[in-house]
Amino acid sequence: MVNFNSIKKIGVVGAGQMGNGISQVAAATGYDVVMFDVMPASLDKGLGMIASSCDRQIKKGIFTEDQKKSLLAKIQATTKMADLATCDFVVEAATENIDLKLKIFRELDETVKAEAILTSNTSSISITQIAAVTKRPTQVAGMHFMNPVPVMQLVEGIRGLQTADETFATTKQLAEKLGKTFVESTKDMPGFIVNRILMPMINEAVYTLHEGIASVESIDQAMKLGTNQPMGPLTLADFIGLDTCLAIMNVLHDGLGDSKYRPCPLLVKYVQAGWLGKKSGRGFYNYAK
Repeated sequence: MVNFNSIKKIGVVGAGQMGNGISQVAAATGYDVVMFDVMPASLDKGLGMIASSCDRQIKKGIFTEDQKKSLLAKIQATTKMADLATCDFVVEAATENIDLKLKIFRELDETVKAEAILTSNTSSISITQIAAVTKRPTQVAGMHFMNPVPVMQLVEGIRGLQTADETFATTKQLAEKLGKTFVESTKDMPGFIVNRILMPMINEAVYTLHEGIASVESIDQAMKLGTNQPMGPLTLADFIGLDTCLAIMNVLHDGLGDSKYRPCPLLVKYVQAGWLGKKSGRGFYNYAK
């Protein structure tokens, strides 16, 4: 198994919001990065988002054009999973779908060198279940970054039942090398720490709207001013993606079997309508204006 000091190349599966953010932070720390996605358009968009993020830092005077060029040069964008073969450490950041993640981990296990560590950025799905589909379950862990990755300081670490102490220690060391604070979820339970608390709050905010208790704006303003949150729960849901919120609530409901985790019918309807939040142009707010 690789140790922390032998990590030179990091693989990232998925070039979306989370994947490109993880790629940016890893490259900025000095690692060579292979960012894999099956869609060329997603890779182009992901690289564009990284460049834009660098440009914002340049405008603030905390980054230079030369640093931007150096960072982008460290990221190899590819549609071939075989290009991940020589990576020492891989972070999967695909859509929050259990069947997709299990498929990816089976393929990663066959593709990536045997001594590499494989981690998932899942926000709610069992690491134990993911690890079980590989031939290296002791080398699998959860590494849940927060969005937006370059800004948010937290990485939630999750041990699967099979995760070796060495694997978890290396994952923690890497997170800290990337400038993050690593908080351990000591049990591999649905939602781990953050989403076990956050998603029911968002779901309850949707129920508050669904039951006609208050408007979208009033709910968000009340929670911002009443609890000192930087953004209201419905704005946050739009930012996360309502499909992701629904997927996590389903994992909580199915995994814990408690009716308090039942997704609000209005959340289900919005996802069915394709109103997924900021990324689709419409959610609880209209972004197409």
